[in-house]
Amino acid sequence: MNDSNMPRAMLRDTAPQDRPIQPPTFWRRRAKLALVIGAVVILIVILTVSLVHYSGTQTSVDRSRLTIATVERGSFVHDVAAEGQVIAAVSPTLYAPAPGLVGLKIHAGDAVSKGQVLAELESPDLTAKLSQEEATLQSLRLDWQRAERDAEQKLKQLRSSYQQAEVDRKTAERELDRSRKAFELGSYSELQMLRAQDALEKAQFVFDQAKSNFEAQPQQNRFDIGSKQTLLERQQLVVADLHRQVDLLTIRSPVEGQVGQVQVLDRASVTKDAPLLTVVDLSALEVEIKVAENLARDLQPGMPADLEGNGKHWPGVVKGVSPEVVNGDVTARVRFSGARPAGLRQSQRLAVRIFVDRRTNVLMVDRGAFIDEGGGNFAYVVQGRIAARRPVRLGAESVAKVEILDGVSSGDQIVISGAEAFHNADRVILSE
Repeated sequence: MNDSNMPRAMLRDTAPQDRPIQPPTFWRRRAKLALVIGAVVILIVILTVSLVHYSGTQTSVDRSRLTIATVERGSFVHDVAAEGQVIAAVSPTLYAPAPGLVGLKIHAGDAVSKGQVLAELESPDLTAKLSQEEATLQSLRLDWQRAERDAEQKLKQLRSSYQQAEVDRKTAERELDRSRKAFELGSYSELQMLRAQDALEKAQFVFDQAKSNFEAQPQQNRFDIGSKQTLLERQQLVVADLHRQVDLLTIRSPVEGQVGQVQVLDRASVTKDAPLLTVVDLSALEVEIKVAENLARDLQPGMPADLEGNGKHWPGVVKGVSPEVVNGDVTARVRFSGARPAGLRQSQRLAVRIFVDRRTNVLMVDRGAFIDEGGGNFAYVVQGRIAARRPVRLGAESVAKVEILDGVSSGDQIVISGAEAFHNADRVILSE
């Protein structure tokens, strides 16, 4: 078949579909450029804000390494916590009163009553000295008794001499009267009368001397007897003291309690003042604690306390606080205020919490290492991803909380531990 004889297909004209193209306006031609410029401006603003926000930051620390707490207001219990050791308020140590051999009557841990014999000490030197002094005492007692007898006998002799002199004087007086009358009558010569007068004067002299000796003898007797009595009393004191020392050789318990440590062996030879054993009075237990110097200044006798041990709690009260500081610590004693706890032992460890005071509406935060960092004069306040160093003023401290007097407000978040990684930087970035 010849293709030339076939009819041709006619194509439809598209002219009706054609439209004239309008040239783009000015803003349409600049739209893309405007988008690019806007994006650049936004990026610059973001970078500027970031630079301003993070300006001054010197380091970056992972947030998970930090402990952050929120500052709040509430009731604040100012307390002090420490670990204490149970001690006996009365725990006397008994010593050897003299050198000798000790014989023990008890063992460590035995319960004893007051006055019970715990040990006996054999001291031959002391017992021999007591025997010698007792013999001396007996001799001085005989001397004193002899002095009394002698004084009594001498007084009798002087009284007899005085009485005899008085009789002789009266006899001489009568003889002189007779001689004078006889001389007046011419029976006696003048010489005989003068002899009678001389005899009277001699009798008067003897009488005066006898009277003086008799009257002075009682005082002399008192001196002699008093001297002997003083020696006797002195020796009695010596013997009494030796008896006391010998009685002390029998070691007795000064309190009711329990035998603690026995520091010597049975039948051992000990020197004077050597420690023998300790008796613990379990009815008067106390707890000794050591508190840091900065916390101890708040403690006062009479403050209530809580003691915990063996899963139990006991009320207590501060008995006393030492006035001296040893190695940065102050020693205090807490006694049990209720009934005597059962089951406690000497040197047992207990947890002690002393309540200083209780206040309301106090700005506080959880206790942390920031108290000791920088002397507690600053804290890092968290604002978003920035921790900024800010000066603060801390107040009282408790076991779980610390009072904040100035520098932050309620609701602020501060880093309470882990801030040592900041190396005292003013601002730190917290990374996630």
